[in-house]
Order: sequence, then C-alpha cells, then structure tokens
Amino acid sequence: MRNFLLASLMGLMLSCTSAQTDENSDKSNIDELISQMTLEEKVHMLHGKGKFTSAGVARLGIPHLKSADGPLGVREEIQNDSWAPAGWDNDFATFFPAGGGLSSTWNLDLVRRYSIAMGEEARAREKHVLLAPAVNLIRSPLGGRNFEYFTEDPFLNKKLVVPFVQGLQANDVASCVKHYAINNQETLRGSIDVQADERTIREMYLPVFEAAVKEGNAYSVMSAYNRFRGAYLSENDYMLNTILRDEWGFKGFVMSDWGAVHSTKESALYGLDIEMGTEIDNYDDWFFSEALIAAVRNGEVSESVIDQKVKNILYVMEKIHAIGSEPQAKGTLNTPEHLQVAYDVAAESVVMLKNDNNALPLKSSKIRSIAVIGDNAKRKHANQGFGAGVKTRTEVTPYDALVAHYPDMKVNYALGYKEQYLKNDLNRSWGLPVDYVPNEQLVAEAVAAAKASDVAVVFAGSNRLVETEAEDRKGLRLPFGQEALIKAVKAANPNTIVVIIAGSPHDLSEIDATVDGLLWSWFNGSRAGDAIVDVLFGEVNPSGKLPVTFPKRLEDSPAHATNSFPGGPDVVTYEEGILVGYRWFDTQNIEPFYPFGYGLSYTSFEYSDLSTDKSSYNAGDVIKVSLKVKNAGAVDGKEIIQLYTSKPESDIQRAARELKGFGKVALKAGEEKLVTLEIPVKELAYYDVEAKGWSVEPGTYDLASGASSRDLRGKVSFSVK
Repeated sequence: MRNFLLASLMGLMLSCTSAQTDENSDKSNIDELISQMTLEEKVHMLHGKGKFTSAGVARLGIPHLKSADGPLGVREEIQNDSWAPAGWDNDFATFFPAGGGLSSTWNLDLVRRYSIAMGEEARAREKHVLLAPAVNLIRSPLGGRNFEYFTEDPFLNKKLVVPFVQGLQANDVASCVKHYAINNQETLRGSIDVQADERTIREMYLPVFEAAVKEGNAYSVMSAYNRFRGAYLSENDYMLNTILRDEWGFKGFVMSDWGAVHSTKESALYGLDIEMGTEIDNYDDWFFSEALIAAVRNGEVSESVIDQKVKNILYVMEKIHAIGSEPQAKGTLNTPEHLQVAYDVAAESVVMLKNDNNALPLKSSKIRSIAVIGDNAKRKHANQGFGAGVKTRTEVTPYDALVAHYPDMKVNYALGYKEQYLKNDLNRSWGLPVDYVPNEQLVAEAVAAAKASDVAVVFAGSNRLVETEAEDRKGLRLPFGQEALIKAVKAANPNTIVVIIAGSPHDLSEIDATVDGLLWSWFNGSRAGDAIVDVLFGEVNPSGKLPVTFPKRLEDSPAHATNSFPGGPDVVTYEEGILVGYRWFDTQNIEPFYPFGYGLSYTSFEYSDLSTDKSSYNAGDVIKVSLKVKNAGAVDGKEIIQLYTSKPESDIQRAARELKGFGKVALKAGEEKLVTLEIPVKELAYYDVEAKGWSVEPGTYDLASGASSRDLRGKVSFSVK
C-alpha cells in the first residue's frame, strides 16, 4: 500500500510538473515567436489586410486571421478587397434562426446545439473567428438590430450567452461577442455619446458580456461604434482595460467593429488589439498600420504595448489550434443535422399570442382549400438587408411547406400586400421610409382567395429590409397597409388566422382585435416555413415565450416615455436607468399589450406547491426553489417556468420584479412533475456605486413563479441575513 501511495504521489507530481511545463512552454513559444518578429510584422497583425482578414507571419507559421459574420450563420465568401461576392459554389451555409427566435425558446440545451452547429460550419469554411453572438440589450422596440439580439432582460441574456460561446468555441472557432458595449441604437451609432450611470451599466448592459468572458471564456470581443462617457469604445480605457481586462480577467483580443476606430495612439494605449474597416482599401493608411509604426518609432507608443497585442492574438490562435502542433477541427457545412437544429429552434420559438374559440390548431382533415396570403408567405429573409446575411441552398417558406406537407389541399395564393416606400433620394434598398397605404387591387385579390377557401392564413409582418442594421424604425405600425388587408380578409372569411414574421415588437392591437388565432414567428432560418406550418396544424405544440415586452403605445416604453431615444445630436442619456423593458412596465404599473415571458399553448398548465428549501439564507447560499407543474390538458406540451424576485421594503431603487430563474419542462397530457430550480443568493445583489461592488441587501424578499412577468401563479417569502 505504501509503495502504491508513493507511486501515485510521484505520478501526480509528474503530472502537475508536466502541466506547468506545458503552460510555461506555451507562453515561451508565444514569446519566442514575438521575439523573432520585426516591428512591421507585429503591427501588420493588428489591422485588416482584407474585408475579413488580418495578417499573419508566414515565415513563422502564423496564418492570416480569418473572420466571418455570424449572427444568422456563416456569411458567404466575399472578395478580399471589396464587398462583392467571391462567387464560390461551396460557401452555401445553414441560415440559422436570428437572436429573437433563439431566445424565445428559453432552452439552453438548444442554444448549445445551435452554436455547436454554427461553429462546425465556420470551421468547414476555415474561419478562425465568428462575429457572434450579438447580445446588446433591447432598449427600444424600434432598434434596427433587435432581430439579431437576445432579450430586454440582463439575466436571461447572460444565461443564453454562456452555452452559445462555449458551443461555438468547442469547434476551434473564437466567438467574437458584440457589440461591447452599451450600443443600443442604430441612429447616430457612429458618433452618439451614451451617458448612463454606473449602476445602470453594471446591472443592465454589462452582465451579458461579463458572463461571456468569465463563464463562457470568450476569446474575443468586438468594440462598438458609439462613444461612452466621451470616449469611443475602441479607445475607451475604462471599458476595455479597467473593466474587461483588469476586473474580468479577459485574455483574448479586442477587435473593432468595421470602421469604428478613430485614433492611433489612444486606441493603442486604451485597449484595442485589431482594427477592422470598411471603406479604406489602402491598408497602409489605417490607424493601426504605418501610423502605429511611426508612433512606436517616435516614442508615443511603447513597443511592449504592441507585443502585448500580438500576444493576445497568438493566445487565441493557440486556443483554437491555429498555431501549435494540435490539429484544428474540420467542421461540416449545411448538413441535414444542422438543418434539423435550425428546425428545432424555429419550432420551439414560435409564440402563440391569441387562440380564442380554439381557432388553432387547424384540422387538416377538415380543410379542402386554404387561402395563403401575404408577401411573407413566399419571402426569403436569409440574405436581405444591410449587414450580415447568409447564402443558403435551403430556405423553406410557409408557402413551400404548406404545399409539401399537404399536397391534397388546394392552395389559393394571393400577394395581399407588397413593399411600398415613400419617395426618397436614398441610394439603397434597405431602411427606406415606409408607405402604410394598402394596395386596393392586391387586397381585392386576397379577398377573392379568402372567399374561395375553407380557411385563410395571412402571413404578415416585417422583413429584413425594414428591420436592418444602420437604421432604426420610425414607429411600431406594421408596414404596407397590412391592418386593412387583414380586416378585409377576415370579413371575407371568418376562419382567418394571422402569422406575423418579424424580429422586433410591432403594434398588433388592430390585428389582435380582428382575428381569433395569432402566431408570432421570427426571421427563423432555413426551415422556418416547416416549423410554422407544423405549429399551425398541431404537429408541434407552441412553446415559445416572448423575450421582449410589446407595448400598447410606443410612448409606454421606458426609453420613449423618458424621451431619451434616440437622443442626439451628440448625446443620448439613459434616463430610465435600471427600469428597462418589463421592469419599467411593472414598476410604473403600465399595462403592456403582451408582457415579457408571454406565450400560449395548445394545452394548459397548472402550478402548485411553490416552496424554498429554507426560510432564511446567507449571502453565499443557493436558494433551491421547488414547485409542481401539471399539464392539465389533453395535448403534450412544454412549459417555461419563470421565477421573479422582489423586495417590498428596500432602501434602494428596485424594479417591481426581476427574473432570477427559469426552466423549460416537457409534460405529457395529464402529467405532473416536481421542478427544482436554483437561485444563488448573489443573484439578488445590486451594484453599490459607493462601494464599487456588488451587495446583497438583507431583509425579506418575495419570490413568485409565473408563466410571464404578469401571469404569476404562486408566491413565497424568504429572508437574507
């Protein structure tokens, strides 16, 4: 026994020594590489040498760093020095559901499957960095890039980002989390100076990035276009150095958004590692090119600063096996398995907003003819709008799916509405001023189709030319006269269902008041049509829940109620502070149209026996919450249980309730399950500005279980010492 223990101890010591030696060897390898580089070679690793490429050092075996846009899937290959497509025939990728769809599943296992599949596609295209996920908080329903982002809630955001980053990076692809930080509008995004107090940024806008770095171990972060407290985010010492590196321990590289760099010296000293750009094709003229070499030569920037930036890049390259002896993952592209992931996400993301009189699901056995109406019935969204798109071989529209799934059903198609824009002098196809007047001829054709059919389904909503990067929407109203179309179709056929396809809240009050059945889908990827049709006909029981609040009026939303969106001409001040989204509506007692976390099912769920494992907790404890959930209907389904906390008597400003836990559970008809969820007490903390840290306020807290922020099914109290 003694000899066995000695042998085990020696083995452990040798293992630890070997691991330490390997780590030191890794560091010395990187240091050795840097020591062999000229100043010019080092600097040229710090700026683009193509639209999505920055330089390597071929003689030392360091490859060019190759990036790709990624929030919706791996972008098609473009020419090195222009935005024109490269014309490849092997860069077709899976179009994955956009952020709104992914987040409305509230399913962390699906998030991981999604990001693993996306990472496999990036590696198949030999990319080192995928510019994803896009995680900025949804501050206003008008935000042009809301369709890419996750949610209005910092807790849900940070829970979603961790499996996303981990799944992506498991495939030797660096996740570039964007856009860091406090970048919540497209209007004046390249110049606006955001003013927000410290508690607001710490509690609302930074948690998702902190989780990505500290829990997800993100290898890269993209600095945003805007200013924060005076300094551009690509040269913001507080955000890039003090918080990101010093507080959070970030070890990777900071890459600028394209064209977001405004200086050489300040960007070099205050945290930027790689400058990427758009318009200037002479790379020697960039801030981090010849100008940076000159700044080192004249003593403005120390060469050690350059060395550290190169070290940050090589650290990531080593982690993803772009350098070193270990082989990189190979990846696969646009496979049936990836298309299945896209379908699974889309199917769980559809939100049923209304189902009066059991209008849904449709009974295929009783329908001989169906009117399919609307531009969104046939429109493809993969490669539209400004910014990241996806070149894909597969995008199943709702019309395609209906014809394929029900070949014996007569489909009467009518366009119903089409894109119409007001006269303008904008030389582009996206973000144009919308015309809201219905096209009477198209409406008449839709009415005729509806009259000739057993049931009518109108596929309405928005598209990625209306919701787009670089342009915020001007209002909540649906474009192109769709309300009038839907009213006319409903009058012609009482059995009218509406499916909205969009990425951000719209005013659905007139539609909700008109029809009995209303579904919300998103820009939902390669198999969106299959998922929508399966929900319509009951093959899938809808289980999506809204990750954002739909207001009754735009002025009810916090950034608009405080008249602080979009701000300008130079500054925007986040007057609502920590009361973003449902926190504002619930605290101010303003009734939303559809609340955060809302979504119906073809069955019903009952909650009971909510309890916590103890009545009192210390700051380092974990609260174990238990409740019973029963499927009280006749259809199998999935329910998303949401846990909200509040502190009725507090010495600080607090929201009326805050999401602090959730879980998705599958229940067969009649089945009941005991569900246990955990909330670390530290999740109750607020940011204490004077102490410059997080603090858990002692006292009594209420915890409620609910099916949305407004549909609370049980409450229990506990205390924190």
